[in-house]
Amino acid sequence: MAIEKVREYFRQFGMEDKILEFDVSSATVELAAQAVGVEGARICKTLSFKTPEGGCILIETAGDGKINNGKFKHQFGYKAKMLTAEEVVEFTGHAIGGVCAFAIEHPDVKAYTDISLKRFETVFPACGSSNSAIELTPDELHKYSNAVEWIDVCKLPDEE
Repeated sequence: MAIEKVREYFRQFGMEDKILEFDVSSATVELAAQAVGVEGARICKTLSFKTPEGGCILIETAGDGKINNGKFKHQFGYKAKMLTAEEVVEFTGHAIGGVCAFAIEHPDVKAYTDISLKRFETVFPACGSSNSAIELTPDELHKYSNAVEWIDVCKLPDEE
C-alpha cells in the first residue's frame, strides 16, 4: 500500500508518527479540509503533468490554487497536460486522492512547490492514500518532497 511506503519514507526522518489517518475520505481538497479541520486552501494538492520527454512533473500547490496555463508554459516551455489516472499510479505509485511527492521511486519524476503555499504556517499534503495527510511547514514540504525549486504557476481565487 502506498501509505506504507510513505510511512517508511518518513521513518528515516523520525516523522512517521506525524502521518494522520482518517476514518473518512480525504481524497479531495474539500474532504481533506473537513477531515483535518482547516480551510481548503491549506490542503496541499499535488498535480501531475506529462513532460515532452515522456516523464512527469508534480506541482504541489495550495488547495485553492489553479494552474495558470500561461505561467506554466513560461516556466516549463510547453503546454500543461495532466496525466491519466493510470499514468499517475505508474509514475508516482499513488492513486488519485492520495497523490503526494513522497517516496517516489520513478526516475523520471520531478517535484516543484508552488509559492501559493508560502502564505501558510503549515499545510497538509496527502500521504499516499485517500484518507491520510501530514502537517508540514511549506519549507518542510519542499524539503521532504525533494522539490527541484519553488515556482509560481498558479492563480488564486482573488486573481481570477
